[in-house]
Amino acid sequence: MGSVTGLRGADAPSLDASRAGETAEPNAALTLTAKPGLAARWSNLRWLIALRSFALFLLFWYGLSVWNANPIQLPSPLRVLDALAELAADGELFEHALVSVTRLVASLAVAVALAVPLGFAMGLSREANAFIDPLVELLRPISGIAWIPLGLFIFGIGDTLPVFIMVYVAFFPLLLNTIAGVRGVDPKLVAAARTMGIGRRAMLTHVIAPAALPTVMVGFRLAFAAAWAAIIAAELIGAPSGLGFAIEWYRQLLMSPKVFGFIAVIGFVGYLCDLGLRALQRRLTPWTEGTGLA
Repeated sequence: MGSVTGLRGADAPSLDASRAGETAEPNAALTLTAKPGLAARWSNLRWLIALRSFALFLLFWYGLSVWNANPIQLPSPLRVLDALAELAADGELFEHALVSVTRLVASLAVAVALAVPLGFAMGLSREANAFIDPLVELLRPISGIAWIPLGLFIFGIGDTLPVFIMVYVAFFPLLLNTIAGVRGVDPKLVAAARTMGIGRRAMLTHVIAPAALPTVMVGFRLAFAAAWAAIIAAELIGAPSGLGFAIEWYRQLLMSPKVFGFIAVIGFVGYLCDLGLRALQRRLTPWTEGTGLA
């Protein structure tokens, strides 16, 4: 009897372990199947929170406009909505927005063509960094708006001045983040690639560039934000069209609802573009999901 009892006692842990294994596997499968549903619920909750914040902002704006009681200084959201409907019906809203977005795309393309190769060169070569970095740090503290008077003298009023200002302000965040991305590549990846006999070109395209891409994408988003903010200031003075020009034009005519309408369009377009950049970043760098870089 003692031996049988001892045998049962010895077998008990294995039986419990097997039962735990039998129950753990269905639970794991249940957790995996529940994750998509939880992700969808969280996405819907985020949109609901965002809509509530927008509604609270509009309510605060309406109350402030009623308290101010001066539609020229601060029109109500309803007046601004009517002005936007009128501008959209005339096609003026889309015309100015298209001009500004076209300038933005051109400036970002030039900034990428200049900043990314230069950032890789400065990140990979100490000599290049020592040669270029002093000039970069000398120009970087200068605001892009400070170049508008000189730009007016050189380029005049037209498309060139806003593009120049946007390229200037987008260049530095993109350059610095590219340098940081290249220098932040894990040395173990480089060492492993060298042990496999990978050449310099393959090392750059297949190891360093993918590893630096998440940080470069963060720099691109910062460059977009800086360029989109700068284009409005440049168009206020140095352009015959665009959202910034429209704001200044209707300000002189004391049409505050249209001024606020164009300001709202600037924020809306910027928000949509940032959402697109986030989606592009997740698509190009899916391995950074959940790390804070995406």
